[in-house]
Amino acid sequence: MTVTGEPALEKPVVPESAGSRNRTALAKRQAGAARVFVAPNLLAVALFMVFPLGFSLYLSFQRWDMFGPLRFAGLENFRRLLTGDPLFLIALRNTVVFTVGTLIPTVVIGLAIAATLNRRIRGIGIFRTVLFLPLAVSSVVMAVVWRFVFDTNNGLLNIMIGWLGIGPVPWLVDPRWAMVSLCVVSIWRSVPFATVVLLAAMQGVPESLYEAAKIDGAGEIQRFFSITLPLIRGALSFVLVVSVINSVQAFDQVYVLTGGHGGPETGTYVFGIMIFQNAFAFGDVGYASAIAWVIFVILLALTVAQLRFTRKNSPEG
Repeated sequence: MTVTGEPALEKPVVPESAGSRNRTALAKRQAGAARVFVAPNLLAVALFMVFPLGFSLYLSFQRWDMFGPLRFAGLENFRRLLTGDPLFLIALRNTVVFTVGTLIPTVVIGLAIAATLNRRIRGIGIFRTVLFLPLAVSSVVMAVVWRFVFDTNNGLLNIMIGWLGIGPVPWLVDPRWAMVSLCVVSIWRSVPFATVVLLAAMQGVPESLYEAAKIDGAGEIQRFFSITLPLIRGALSFVLVVSVINSVQAFDQVYVLTGGHGGPETGTYVFGIMIFQNAFAFGDVGYASAIAWVIFVILLALTVAQLRFTRKNSPEG
């Protein structure tokens, strides 16, 4: 009711215009077309990622040799792995050594090369192309070539150090040298990727910051640690996470260089070799799946810790 006591007039309903209906129909058609285009990708993700993950988790609670029937084992596979398998500690130790031995040199060398390539130097494009070539080479092919390089008797590396009067080094025969050789190959493979990511981040740093630092009298090294490193912290964190994941999941290059038995005296017995042995050599797929999921939990914990540390120490945080 209004103040005068007269009934309030209802607001007239405005009929929807033809243009509005056409826009609504067009939006619905576009949404339908988007679903049609996205559907194959979602199907591929479901078939090749979600289903294998779910099935491997299911297998981790089973006993299965890939031929006989599945037998439920509960937590027995995980209990056996964490308390009764001495090879797990060997694989854990070797994986940690391999990860640290690859991660630190990769980041240091990647930073140095990226800082060098970030300068305006004549002919730097050719050097960039040569540096990034390892990214285009298959890991297996690369490992085969390095196996010939590390050969004890006729390897190129031993021939070269022989010119200096140094005796042949058992690169792939001695357990300690086998791990060193594996780290060298992994670093050679990982540095180009780290350099690409870090160089892209460095090129996004405003040049005005460097000019202001020069005016204040800051040297080149001081500018690198005070300006460059803080502003590429996100890219550096990404390189660290990816490098750790690749090192923990390493298999193909380890298998080609030192074989599927874990190398000399289990010197290169890492998680990837352990999973391969249990699944295909021993026929214990359930146990191999349990190992894979333990590795997944370890990687997830490391990644979350690294991301939280980076976010906490970032300038925005």
